[in-house]
Amino acid sequence: MPHEILKLTSVHPTDGYSHVAKVGNTYYLSGQVARDIKGDLVGRGDIEAQVRQVLTNMRNILQECGGGMGNVAKLTTLLTHPSYRDAYRKVRGEFFQDPPPANTLIIVESLAAPEFLVEIEAVAVID
Repeated sequence: MPHEILKLTSVHPTDGYSHVAKVGNTYYLSGQVARDIKGDLVGRGDIEAQVRQVLTNMRNILQECGGGMGNVAKLTTLLTHPSYRDAYRKVRGEFFQDPPPANTLIIVESLAAPEFLVEIEAVAVID
């Protein structure tokens, strides 16, 4: 089955990657970071603000694709410090009903830029 790379207007432009690829009715969202629609960092040093922006970006992408957060089947979450877990879970609860989607949580030393505290990728199925 061929895949399609979608060009989106609801999130910041990318350089060297795409926000989402579609195969059938499955959407693969690239790791989202705390950038607003203009590409500016949101929440420097504030894990809750960054998680909120990341999940807002994800919601915007899914809505533009015809779905929503309820369509997310799997998340992969990267945090730069283990102390951020509780804040991540708190904000995730604002975007997902219980039970939340499957999730792999990874603690890393750094992300693509040192100001990023969190990155989240997702797989969603939209009928």
